[in-house]
Amino acid sequence: MALGKLWGKKEEPTEEYVELEFEDEKEDKKISVKVEKITSYADAERIQQKMRDGMILLVDIKKLKESNMAELKRAIERLKKTSTALSGDMAGVGENWLIIAPKHAVIHREKAQS
Repeated sequence: MALGKLWGKKEEPTEEYVELEFEDEKEDKKISVKVEKITSYADAERIQQKMRDGMILLVDIKKLKESNMAELKRAIERLKKTSTALSGDMAGVGENWLIIAPKHAVIHREKAQS
């Protein structure tokens, strides 16, 4: 008991502050966006591993498109299967690029206007 209370004096309240850390204030996890080139079907394996690591990928397909269209189609089909298996998404951007996103990212598609 404080002496001030014994003599009938009012004690001023002491204020204590506790700093709380909220989830929003913690350091945000960063997501990697990686630019890759696919020049042969064998490059698909390297890109698949980056997909499994949760990266967002921008893939330049121009060189393989110009040299071997059949191999490009096989590589894209392989990447599409992996993307689907990982609950990700994949879309063409222009004529020479793919974007591949993990399940925690969304590729927004504009609806075609009539």
